[in-house]
Amino acid sequence: MWNRTLLASASLLLIALPASTAGKSYSHQEYFEHYEGTQTCLECHQDEAEAFFSSQHYQWRGGTPDLVNSHGQKLGKMNMVNDFCTNPLSSWIGEVRSDEGKLLAAGCSKCHAGHGKLPSAEMTEEQLLNIDCLMCHASGYNRTLVGDQTEGWEWRPLLWKNREGLDSVAKRISRPTRTMCLRCHAASGGGPNFKRGDIEYVLREPDYDFDVHMSPDGADLHCVDCHAGSDHRVRGRGVDLAATDLVTEPLRCDDGRCHENDPHAKQLLNRHAQRVDCTVCHIPEFAKEEPTDMFRDWSDGHFSEAKGKHVARIDLESNVVPIYAWFNGKSKVQLPQEKAEFDDEGRIVMVQPLGSREDSEARIHAFKLHRGKLPVLDEQGWILPVKVDDFYAHGDIELAVRDATHDVYGVADAQFRWVSTIRYMGIFHEVQPADGALRCLDCHGADTRLDWMALGYEADPLDGCLPKTD
Repeated sequence: MWNRTLLASASLLLIALPASTAGKSYSHQEYFEHYEGTQTCLECHQDEAEAFFSSQHYQWRGGTPDLVNSHGQKLGKMNMVNDFCTNPLSSWIGEVRSDEGKLLAAGCSKCHAGHGKLPSAEMTEEQLLNIDCLMCHASGYNRTLVGDQTEGWEWRPLLWKNREGLDSVAKRISRPTRTMCLRCHAASGGGPNFKRGDIEYVLREPDYDFDVHMSPDGADLHCVDCHAGSDHRVRGRGVDLAATDLVTEPLRCDDGRCHENDPHAKQLLNRHAQRVDCTVCHIPEFAKEEPTDMFRDWSDGHFSEAKGKHVARIDLESNVVPIYAWFNGKSKVQLPQEKAEFDDEGRIVMVQPLGSREDSEARIHAFKLHRGKLPVLDEQGWILPVKVDDFYAHGDIELAVRDATHDVYGVADAQFRWVSTIRYMGIFHEVQPADGALRCLDCHGADTRLDWMALGYEADPLDGCLPKTD
């Protein structure tokens, strides 16, 4: 009889192998007879569950060493307001149906790696049993919402009444694949590719010239090849992510794990790489397969016949050219329950990358610039959430704002006004091979894509040095 430590070690070694081997065998086929829920996983993986409990993927908040105005708070989507679906607390779980009985929404917890309970600060047995390990580790796993308003709601495996089928799926354990990660990350923000812009479903099996990293004809990388850290902490932080899950292992293209800081044969390009991030040249555009949300106006709601529900105005765009700004790894964000700050154009900057031409730690990066319109509390100046799921059904945006403000902030009968917002979002995926990267004249020339003055230059540094063209 193996002891718990030896069994857990063997399991982890096998998980590192591909999801399937010859004859469609899987790493966990012989470790248990029947899947009885998360308690089956905890028999061998108690330590892993405890580590995952404290991670961003479970808490939806974390430490903020790279935010200059966080005051040391733990922040994330759970306790902030964003310009997409705003905040999950008032739309966490439960069925919202139309008058005709059509299911309109089931809550933000649909993409949380738990069975439906809100994550708590205190680790308890109930919270550990709430972790849904199969969300990220079982190929072909899916789930459904079960319950009602009286007894409560819970996410259960789609095959929860089919013991043989569930056992089969629960034993297909592997490291997270691209498909597993994309089922939440590609659909965030309310639709396919709406939020990120550079994380599309096609990345399951992309062509070589769509993403050289993830293509089976390229490096055939999975998300965890770059982002996996240790103890269920994820490497990497874009400018708009509040928390940093793994401070000790920042993710950079040129940290030596994949590429050195002089990756080009031409030294001219290597000199550029000291101040220009790889994303600038190697991601000339994003939203190449599915359009992305570039403007969301919650003040402009309407009923969509196609979707059968009330929706905000959303402007989708395809083949978007990024904007460019300096970024030194630090950000400033609009905090919840703090008076909103406005830029020179009267907009709230939800996330601002920090850095400048004079900052030796900064490089020019590629960004998606998302614009929005959100409510702000009249007296306190706080930016407010929307009770999105209920709005889908009743279409009363003022009620949706007031209900969410009460749920999240405890403020009753909120009086508010609408304001414009902008958010800088890092672009890191859909990387082009060398022959698809930008050329010199894409930036240095009459049709430049860069705003040189905004980057701190009086003009294009090569102005007057390039041959004139008709």
